[in-house]
Amino acid sequence: MNAPLVTVDELSVHYPLGRRLIGKTPVLKAIDRVSIDIPKGSFFGLVGESGSGKTTLGRAILRAAPISEGKAFFRDGEIEYDLGQLDKAQLRDYRKRAQLIFQDPYAALSPRMTVRDIIAEPLEVMGLTKTREETDRRVREIAAKCRLNLEHLRRFPHAFSGGQRQRISIARALVTGPKFVVADESVAALDVSIQADILNLLKSLQRDLDLTFLFISHDLSVVAHVCDYVAVMYLGSIVEIGPTRELFARPKHPYTRALLSAIPSLDPDETGKAQRLAGEIPSPANPPPGCRFHTRCPVAQDRCRADVPALEDAGDGVSRVSCHFWRENLPG
Repeated sequence: MNAPLVTVDELSVHYPLGRRLIGKTPVLKAIDRVSIDIPKGSFFGLVGESGSGKTTLGRAILRAAPISEGKAFFRDGEIEYDLGQLDKAQLRDYRKRAQLIFQDPYAALSPRMTVRDIIAEPLEVMGLTKTREETDRRVREIAAKCRLNLEHLRRFPHAFSGGQRQRISIARALVTGPKFVVADESVAALDVSIQADILNLLKSLQRDLDLTFLFISHDLSVVAHVCDYVAVMYLGSIVEIGPTRELFARPKHPYTRALLSAIPSLDPDETGKAQRLAGEIPSPANPPPGCRFHTRCPVAQDRCRADVPALEDAGDGVSRVSCHFWRENLPG
């Protein structure tokens, strides 16, 4: 594993829910004491059900969501930023180094701007180029890497398909030369065949530009295809982290096993594979005590209802799991 480009240590993001005249103000714990290391040059996957906090974690790392507690660090060579303590100059510099690819390629692009102006806007806003010729040269370079030609730069977004619009969004995110990119459900709105094309493009760009990706997705098949490491989130907490092959082959946490069992099979005759979880995901405004998954866990015991499990080493120095009884419940 390479040295981490981004380190998250006991990070929490809490949002107040109104005010009370008596007692404490209730809070929604969108992220609660999350710790992960994202290795430099990796494709790091983040998966979980809707509402588990995946997008909020990505936004917190980008400083687009407030960090309530804990630490987050960005380390790239001689550059080291404490993301919770950035002043205006540091935040401006960090914006060049960390970018976001949005989910919806239709809503992410202004219909009143040409593709050239959309891609050039970050350069102009951040003052990274001094002349129009320099801006145009940089726009053409990144457009070519994203498989857009000169004719495309003269058009408006409505003239493009979903896959082409997503390539425009990718070019806009990469034009400032970032080293860290958060891809938030970046292929979820695309057809399956177009998804493969965009994923292959992202992998190619990762190699060519030495990028590190935080790839947020609910599609485990996509994650298995592109990611080097995977972290599984449930109700604002990390329940398991590991190399993709190891996690998919030998999942240790009951929640991870349930997620993997829901991946559709290519065999039309295979039935009964998916593991059904009882109940609904609890509210992050009122999480259960102890292990947050115990209300739906098929192997929960009394200890799970009282003690919060630590995210402990699973024995290989890389994988970690947050479960009191993961060793006893390993399949096989």
